[in-house]
Amino acid sequence: MSGDKLLSELGYKLGRTIGEGSYSKVKVATSKKYKGTVAIKVVDRRRAPPDFVNKFLPRELSILRGVRHPHIVHVFEFIEVCNGKLYIVMEAAATDLLQAVQRNGRIPGGQARDLFAQIAGAVRYLHDHHLVHRDLKCENVLLSPDERRVKLTDFGFGRQAHGYPDLSTTYCGSAAYASPEVLLGIPYDPKKYDVWSLGVVLYVMVTGCMPFDDSDIAGLPRRQKRGVLYPDGLELSERCKALIAELLQFSPSARPSAGQVARNGWLRAGDSSIPAAPSTAQAQCTRARRASVLPRSRHAPLRTRIPPFSCLWTARAVVAPV
Repeated sequence: MSGDKLLSELGYKLGRTIGEGSYSKVKVATSKKYKGTVAIKVVDRRRAPPDFVNKFLPRELSILRGVRHPHIVHVFEFIEVCNGKLYIVMEAAATDLLQAVQRNGRIPGGQARDLFAQIAGAVRYLHDHHLVHRDLKCENVLLSPDERRVKLTDFGFGRQAHGYPDLSTTYCGSAAYASPEVLLGIPYDPKKYDVWSLGVVLYVMVTGCMPFDDSDIAGLPRRQKRGVLYPDGLELSERCKALIAELLQFSPSARPSAGQVARNGWLRAGDSSIPAAPSTAQAQCTRARRASVLPRSRHAPLRTRIPPFSCLWTARAVVAPV
């Protein structure tokens, strides 16, 4: 029996494709059993390389089966068929954080703080359970229809990890969100990698721009070492800037733990000094995002989608002096 026919018999009606990778795609579906809309990730193991089938996919499935958190996507069931396809039925989302930033220019007011607190709480939960994500980015943060609740998704590079001295040597993720040690090919603490990525996510949320120009990956660590700058005229609280600076520390040991991030004073205070309306600085970022050639400016444009590294990516190819 074909996978699609089996899904039909189980009460699923497949809809449009909302995401696609080398050997998987995500489709919207309606479910009689769950009385509503779901998302179904279709993984074709016949097309995938052995390293994915034997290493990365089992890790992802193990994480998805074990996690239970209000801000991590919930999986309803796994359906395996004899033709090599695997169907992962999970919560559907109205949109993601990247799309919200692109629509709004940036995330306004206290909403940015509230959403980031949820993201940080989910990462803290993972780290407390000795799990890491390793591909945190705006595209992997799903949002509810009212854009007030988040769900982390896509654990394709997730794994068990106990932190230092349990180091990783798989240089994976997405370059724009990757920490310096990952880009430089240095064995790394994956928990501190997640913390760096949180800093990039927060910067994008409150500015609408990427913190670093990643058009030249070889030079990215050098730019990361210089630290972030902000668009002129952007109204942003010093406590928020201080948190971003802590998250984007060049040295992994100087970054806070996920637990410390979740307890940060800015996330607990009623500080919402991020203007709701786009400023002149935001308009400049928007124009930069639309440029066909990436400008050599201090603020990198926000691209539509950030491609992930190959999990066999060789970091030595991008080593640059810092």
